[in-house]
Amino acid sequence: MEVLGRSGKKQGKKRPFSFFLSLLTNPLALSGSIIVIFLFVVAILAPVIAPYNPQAIDTYHILEPPSRLHWFGTDSLGRDCLSRLIYGSRISLLVGFVAVGIATAVGTVLGALAGFYGKWVDTIVMRFVDIMLCFPSIFLIMAVIAFLEPSIWNIMAVIGLTSWMGVARLVRAEFLSLRKRDFVLAARISGASNMRIVFNEILPNAVAPIIVSATLGVGGAILTESALSFLGIGVQPPTPSWGNMLTEGKDNLEIAWWLSVYPGLAILITVLGYNLLGEGLRDALDPRKKG
Repeated sequence: MEVLGRSGKKQGKKRPFSFFLSLLTNPLALSGSIIVIFLFVVAILAPVIAPYNPQAIDTYHILEPPSRLHWFGTDSLGRDCLSRLIYGSRISLLVGFVAVGIATAVGTVLGALAGFYGKWVDTIVMRFVDIMLCFPSIFLIMAVIAFLEPSIWNIMAVIGLTSWMGVARLVRAEFLSLRKRDFVLAARISGASNMRIVFNEILPNAVAPIIVSATLGVGGAILTESALSFLGIGVQPPTPSWGNMLTEGKDNLEIAWWLSVYPGLAILITVLGYNLLGEGLRDALDPRKKG
């Protein structure tokens, strides 16, 4: 017979590698993991693998198509597009992780408060969530950025502070379900404080959907940053970003197709990789799919 511990987890036969096996046996999750790991390696080793300085101007090689010297061609200032694409991966991943980290932290705190205490606390928090959801995210971000200096740090903060509502709803639902479980009632009877119950009993059991939501959110944050940079209110030149590379590609689309194709493919593959990984994590962390 299976016995449930205070944390609500099964105390019995354990399979320490079941989580990783679930990922490895899921083709979509494995594909997403490979893409994400590859992007991390590229971003970390950018100074080593980039063939040129991404900001080096070469007036003798302006708008050259892909060739042996410049695999992805050059832009209107003669800068190597491959090098700029490699360094741009650092900006995109940084924005994705920091923005999602902020959104996850804010959403988890507010969702936990609403779900654990309920009553008037839940009402206030959820009405605030409803108000925030009334504004289209991209227009809200653009409105805030318009009053701030368009720096990378401001962009990360604004994206994070305007995209926490989904996490808050998810965490609230998990807390509403878990706070009535037997292991939580046992902790209350034993005299545990509210903080101890939240951090030691409920939150560890709610962390799986939070991880999945955060993973899926990275792709959305990268798309948002690219859109802002494309509109000219995101990362500013000469700092390479996939979004501002697309802007230059738009201006030279008829004569330099490579300026748009390669950054667009980079955004597509990156977002696809995080979405596949998120779906794989959802399957691996779903207890209903574990044997």
